[in-house]
Amino acid sequence: MRVYLPSTLPALAAALDAGAIEAEVGFAVTPALREWYTEGDIEELEYVATTAAARHSLRLLAAGVEPVRRVVVAAEVADGAVRPAPDVARAAVRLTGPVRLAEVVSAHVDDPSATSDVRAAVQALPAADAGDEDAVLAVEGIEDHELGWYAAQELGMLVALEC
Repeated sequence: MRVYLPSTLPALAAALDAGAIEAEVGFAVTPALREWYTEGDIEELEYVATTAAARHSLRLLAAGVEPVRRVVVAAEVADGAVRPAPDVARAAVRLTGPVRLAEVVSAHVDDPSATSDVRAAVQALPAADAGDEDAVLAVEGIEDHELGWYAAQELGMLVALEC
C-alpha cells in the first residue's frame, strides 16, 4: 500500500540518519476515501491523500521547525502495516511501526519560494481550526504551491542542501 507520511526537512534528515521514519499517522487511499470520492481514479485518490499529508505537515511545522517547507514522504508498505484512522481523516492511517528507508519511494517538498506562504498558513492554523473563514482560505491557499518530487536516492542530497 502506498502511504504518504507528513514530515519536515529536519525530520527527514533524522530519518535518513536513523534508517527509518517514525510516523504516528500517514495518509493513503483508504476505503473511506474511495467511498467519499467515488468518481476519482487511483491517481486522483493518491493526490487527495498526498494533499492531506501536506496539510498535516503544516501542523508539524507549527512547532517552530525551520526551514518552513512542507514535506510528504511516499512509501510502499505492507497492507498489514497500517490500519484506517477515520477519527483523524478519511485518508488517515495509523502505522504499526517505523517505515524503513527501503520502503521509501519518493518525497514531495515545497520549493523555497513557497516559504512565506507556508509560514502564513502555519500561523493561520489555530484560527482556521476555530472556523475563521479567512484563516481557512489561507491554509487552503497553500495548496496552490505544487510540491516538487524527489526520488528516494535524491533525499540525502536534498537534506544536505536544505538543512
